[in-house]
Amino acid sequence: MKSYIFLILTVIFFASCEDVVEVVLPENDIRLIVNGVIRVNENEEYLPIKIVVSESSSFFEENTVATIKSAIIFYGTPREDAPEILEGGGVSNLAEVEPGSGKWVPDPSFDSDQRIRVDNIDEGDVFQLIITTDDEQYLATTTYVKSVPIDSLEQGEETLFSGDETEVIVAFTDRAGSDDFYLLDLDFGEFLVTEDEFYQGQTFVFSYFYDNELELNTSSVVDVSLIGVDESFYNYMNQIIVQSGGDQGPFQTPAATVRGNIINITGIDNDENVDNVNNTDNYALGYFAIVEEYKDSITITENETN
Repeated sequence: MKSYIFLILTVIFFASCEDVVEVVLPENDIRLIVNGVIRVNENEEYLPIKIVVSESSSFFEENTVATIKSAIIFYGTPREDAPEILEGGGVSNLAEVEPGSGKWVPDPSFDSDQRIRVDNIDEGDVFQLIITTDDEQYLATTTYVKSVPIDSLEQGEETLFSGDETEVIVAFTDRAGSDDFYLLDLDFGEFLVTEDEFYQGQTFVFSYFYDNELELNTSSVVDVSLIGVDESFYNYMNQIIVQSGGDQGPFQTPAATVRGNIINITGIDNDENVDNVNNTDNYALGYFAIVEEYKDSITITENETN
């Protein structure tokens, strides 16, 4: 009987010492997120323009679709004596695919065709995206960057630490006479960046290792894309890859905010200086880019996997 009494008293004691701990999470500023990377295949007739807008959320919550009033793309060749003036291009007015979808494409109901033909653009052409909400306006400026084809995509036989990885060997030939930057989309949300500092004008060959348990099954098809980017996009993606560990796309909110090329121009009072705004900390997340992409695929076979 004494043992039961002691046990009951012990439970009551610890129960009375139990406190409810409330974890106060920091409040994040709600920011517009723009997924505006347009991958161009120059064998197609039109640029596959689709801008996806959402809003960042608090911890443990999913991002929500953003409501905007308009999205417009201006494009053309910068004039030599006045680079801010774009010549020989045009305007693409965008419309939401379905109300509340957050996906904006060239407006099919416009009087004229708002799609942009691939043969109307050249490397170095400038594109400007202007997004307007009820209260604010955002601007992103980018330059069209070309890429190079993938020379070969093969399955290798080497492994890394566990011995259960699958090696894929990628090769491409860099252009001579220019400083080039590349983004590799290696499927499964895996990305790498590289610059041609040490292989300019030469063939570059490297291996990438996939974790079989996480990514590959027997006879899985791996799609690899080689994308030409400018130095700013290269630096942006490099930060995203480092912070995310390479396991998420560029438009999920990373652990620490990585600032892209989309600035808030609300309250601008000088058309020649787009950074001349009242609140430089009020900006959007994400990136807007027009980039050429070359793709290739490989089927992973079981008998070659270690």
